[in-house]
Amino acid sequence: MDHTTQRLADYALATDYRKLSPTAVHECKRRLIDTIASAMSAYDDPVCAMARNLARKRPADASAGVWGSGFRAAPEMAAFANGVMLRFMDISDTYVGKSRGHPSDIMAGILAVADATRAGGPAVINAVTLAYDVYCSFIDAIEINRRGWDQPVYGVIASAMGIGRLLGFDRDTMMNAIALALVPNMALSQARNGALSNWKGCAGANAARNGVFAAMLAQEGFSGPAGVFEGTGGLYQVLGRFDWPLPDPNGPHMIERTHIKTLPICFHGQSAVSAALDLRERVPAEAVAEISIDTYDTAVLMMANDATRWAPDTHETADHSLPYCVAIALLDGEVTPASFEAHRFAEPAVVELMRKVRVQATPDMNAAYPEAAPARLAVRMKSGTMHEREVLHAKGHARNALSDAELEGKYRRIFADANRHAQGETVLRAAWALEVSEDVAASLFALLERE
Repeated sequence: MDHTTQRLADYALATDYRKLSPTAVHECKRRLIDTIASAMSAYDDPVCAMARNLARKRPADASAGVWGSGFRAAPEMAAFANGVMLRFMDISDTYVGKSRGHPSDIMAGILAVADATRAGGPAVINAVTLAYDVYCSFIDAIEINRRGWDQPVYGVIASAMGIGRLLGFDRDTMMNAIALALVPNMALSQARNGALSNWKGCAGANAARNGVFAAMLAQEGFSGPAGVFEGTGGLYQVLGRFDWPLPDPNGPHMIERTHIKTLPICFHGQSAVSAALDLRERVPAEAVAEISIDTYDTAVLMMANDATRWAPDTHETADHSLPYCVAIALLDGEVTPASFEAHRFAEPAVVELMRKVRVQATPDMNAAYPEAAPARLAVRMKSGTMHEREVLHAKGHARNALSDAELEGKYRRIFADANRHAQGETVLRAAWALEVSEDVAASLFALLERE
């Protein structure tokens, strides 16, 4: 195997739960709680129901639970179904650097395998923390999204490595898992451009599923290509050679630095919508003449890059539309999953307000990103009065983090909206106690199985 594959395998094998700080363990549990809540927020969506139905049709080796459903499926199919749920409402955590993505996507695969193998809590925490370190450090190392490649490229590597560590792979098996994850699973960024399809919320889930399958292949003895990074046709030939510094396995860990969302929209709209919510009492929608949003290039690319963002016709496009999300915030005083029901897209008041939105990237906003995710909202009223609000770190950003109580509030609201309050409380207690569990299938995932 090439040097990079060897280095990644050695890094994975050097990780050890006993070396994790109390902070890293606590932050891992916080991301687990947020991820479970994110999945339950989308349980009733038709796309999530389709994913569960697909898993139900493949019952062989039905060893992993499909959350909230009452049935079990093969680990890779449970990973896909759970992964679609946790991403669909776009309220799961985010990390941004040179590239960007949703590192909690990796939990779908790791947790499915942990459920199937009755792993202990410490092993799960170590595997998840490792996968976050791999996923987020890749994001910091190179910009691939504008080159045509999507988040699953690093998601599938991180997933396979976390699963391999959970299963106790030796060095050779880990290297094969890495190669078998990457070579077949390069994903195109077209999934996030133009009118967005169902696949926008499924791409990360597919990376988790493929990470499970890669680990299963390696465990069975399949070999992977030896030059997956450095060889002819390897990743460096596709992207160009780049340095990939890995975090110190002794910490601090990158799971401590991801952003937990408070609004069910693209991360790059959190600040603009927060500003709109702050201004809402002073800017009645019917009196607005123009809304100007200054932000950074990536926010424009993701949420104001073409005409579809001013005329969304799917949930996936609407929650990635700055004009739509800001209009809803000003009209309703809140942005919730119900904000993306199809009938809202063509409402005259929404359409009229979207037409008044102008979005641009500015040098000062670009200079602040990615350490901040800034937006400046300027609303000109028909009277000529101007109202402005600038937000650098929306609530939930790592520099304006949710407290444990605020995180639990988000979690409880979601479970209450899903009519699962009692179930939510038992799951929450189990998640906070994950590090003392000897069998996560019994202590946690069994609680998530029932409908």
